[in-house]
Amino acid sequence: MQKKLIVQPIKIGFVLATLCSALSAHAWEPTKPVEMVVPFSAGGASDQMARSIQGIITKHNLMKQPFIVSNKSGASGAEGLLDMKASQGNPNKIIVASSSIYTTPLATGLPFNWRDLTPIAMIAQDAFVLWTNTEAGYKKPLDFIAAAKAKPETFKMGGTSSKREDHMITTMIEKATGAKFLYIPYKGGGEAATQLSGKHIDSDTNNPSESVSQWRAGQHTALCVFQDKRITYTAKVTDTMAWSDIPTCKESGLNVSYQMLRIFMMPGGVKPDEQKFYVDLFKKVVETPEWKVYLEKNALQPEFLTGAPLEAFLSKDEQAHREIMKAAGFVVTK
Repeated sequence: MQKKLIVQPIKIGFVLATLCSALSAHAWEPTKPVEMVVPFSAGGASDQMARSIQGIITKHNLMKQPFIVSNKSGASGAEGLLDMKASQGNPNKIIVASSSIYTTPLATGLPFNWRDLTPIAMIAQDAFVLWTNTEAGYKKPLDFIAAAKAKPETFKMGGTSSKREDHMITTMIEKATGAKFLYIPYKGGGEAATQLSGKHIDSDTNNPSESVSQWRAGQHTALCVFQDKRITYTAKVTDTMAWSDIPTCKESGLNVSYQMLRIFMMPGGVKPDEQKFYVDLFKKVVETPEWKVYLEKNALQPEFLTGAPLEAFLSKDEQAHREIMKAAGFVVTK
């Protein structure tokens, strides 16, 4: 006896609803404008990066909702960090961050830890350069150091904020050479560059992007870069020099090296698919030709990290900063 095959009718509506539900679970995207917090003043390296990435995302239509850049620079960046911490679970807010995620809490006792946030991606590492006013006539780092040592605590070193990267580098120079500087903190690298052009300070340790205009105009001299290897970009920036022509401080006899991460983070408590959206977004950003031009223009070292490798990097980098700051006496005692 032949058995009949009974075919049950397919409920199309049910299938479509299930499919849409499955897709939506893995395809989250913002439904309203996203705030990109910059915990520093306008014109600095972080602000420039945020606005450049904002432009790249818009130009290539990488997301439907717009990015709105918001500068929250109060209390040396603490305002921006605490704002992010207070935005638990908000997927419509990200922050462009740097080493301040360690330095500010260590120096101030701020109730903040980078683990309060959700890492998205580290997209680059930034250099620092020893800049002097060209009219001062210094040709080599040790010429400048010798002049500073001859007049201890009168040579003015400018930088962004107190007990942060620029101040840390200044103390590392002092420890390595015996020179003593009068450190002058400013709201951002743009202000420090302006003060150096006006001869109100003798030097600063700005990132390349913060002083490239003055370097190109012949106002500032790049004595050396604080990293183990020279910057790799070989296209001429000034009439005579490329980024690769700037010697490292180590090869010039000044044994100081320091680099700063550039990272994007979300508030804590966000969902994995929300985090994934931004990871994928920044993967697209760093593949654009505009980003590659930005890297070269600002002498940034490309380095893309996400997930577990990024968290391991952050833990190691945090410990390195703690040791530098302890040696400088910058860690607040509770």
